[in-house]
Amino acid sequence: MEKSTRRIIRKNYWSCIILKSSSNSVTYPQEIISTDLAENEALLQHVFAQCFDIVFQRVVLSDECTILMVYVDGMIDKNVFTSPLFQSWLVEKSGVSDKETVDYPILKEHFAVVRPLRNECRLKEIAESILQAYLAVFIDGEPDAILLETASLELRGVEEPASEVSIRGPRESFTETLQVNTSLIRRRIQTPVLKFESVVLGTFSKTKVVIAYMEGRARPDLVELVKQRMSTIRMDIVLDSGYIEEFIEDKSFTPFPQVMNTERPDIVAANLMEGKVAILTDGSPQALLVPMTFWTAFQAVEDYYERFLYSSLVKWTRFILFSISLYLPSLYVAITTFHPQLLPSNFLLSITSAREGVPFPAVVEALLMEFLFEGLREAGVRLPKAVGSAVSIVGALVIGEAAVRAGMVSAPMVIIVSITGIASFAIPRYNMSIPFRILRFPLLLISGVLGLFGVAMGTIIILIHMARLESFGVAYLSPIAPFQPDQIKDVLLRAPWPKMTSLKAFIHRKPTRR
Repeated sequence: MEKSTRRIIRKNYWSCIILKSSSNSVTYPQEIISTDLAENEALLQHVFAQCFDIVFQRVVLSDECTILMVYVDGMIDKNVFTSPLFQSWLVEKSGVSDKETVDYPILKEHFAVVRPLRNECRLKEIAESILQAYLAVFIDGEPDAILLETASLELRGVEEPASEVSIRGPRESFTETLQVNTSLIRRRIQTPVLKFESVVLGTFSKTKVVIAYMEGRARPDLVELVKQRMSTIRMDIVLDSGYIEEFIEDKSFTPFPQVMNTERPDIVAANLMEGKVAILTDGSPQALLVPMTFWTAFQAVEDYYERFLYSSLVKWTRFILFSISLYLPSLYVAITTFHPQLLPSNFLLSITSAREGVPFPAVVEALLMEFLFEGLREAGVRLPKAVGSAVSIVGALVIGEAAVRAGMVSAPMVIIVSITGIASFAIPRYNMSIPFRILRFPLLLISGVLGLFGVAMGTIIILIHMARLESFGVAYLSPIAPFQPDQIKDVLLRAPWPKMTSLKAFIHRKPTRR
């Protein structure tokens, strides 16, 4: 294939994902519909050409009144047609013998009883409403159409959270339906101060996105910044909140997430009360929360449902496990390669005897085992549930034992990688465990070259990078850097509820009473 052809294919592929211009491939014959029923049907037949799921249904109500109903098959509630009110009205008004003329106001009044409605005369708006599960009703001789809300889709019910499991607390998670998600939040915060502002993203998908915030608690400049960044999104289709996340984050070229995602309504409600802004996307069970700090990733929902002593202890356990997941392989490689004098003699002799016969240096051995562990983790996620866990466990046990017996890796290295993998699962936020899985490899390489000096240098580089990060105007390491001692009670510890009477000062300019 020639280079020019390959460039055209790549260009066309990416133009399907990100919209380069505001042009739309759909052409509309005219802007306003006609009063003639046949002409309106022809217009919609032209717009929805080769669309077998668009249904055109004519109903003769009397000699002088004919209506045309247009809808998407499978997206509307068929009970509208079979309801006793609708059927009795049609029987009453469709008699031919009495030549009764059906009055348009009476017809409109009947439809208003059946479902909420609005009138529309623009062809483009009517076509887009039909695709959004509206029933369009055209009446012969009338200049506009009646649009009824008749959406009826197969929806998933409210279930227990899959990725944020808790022993104590609510067991409700968001679904793919935007109205259900907003109602779950409204049930927990029943005040007009809670605002839901709707926007539409995606030229073809017309995805509804809701910006939720507490008026008077969320900073006005934060709300405006979220709206401004949302308005810059230009895409053909938005399928999930992950599309929006990459558009609104402050820096893209960083492993650390700057937007928090959650599937729990109680977490969203708690963060809204703290002055944050939530973004809910139709079709996605994950809500986005901004701003996000580094310490937010170590807060689990149970920290606020259990007693403060246990929650504080568990928090420090997570911090220790996080340090183990990031530094343990690098420290092992650095000490065994460059600084064996730091180990007790008996321990050093045990490691040396275990490594006898291993053909690879410690750094290559660690990289090989880490790569194998990441492969097993990815395979366990992608495989079906019935075999995924079995493959992960059997693969780790069998391959690890076989590698040790074959002399390819040492037993201490298998233990180190296993402990590291277990420690990485202790971070409550999955998107925060990803950066440390990525950074573990460069730290391993630099520790294999420079020893403990390389580990210290890598740590300094990571801290400098994190100190320069911001999330919607909030320092990423707040409230540790810049240091705010009055906020430590909800970061490094979890103070008793009577002592936590103010909102986070690094989100609000002035602390506000809860």
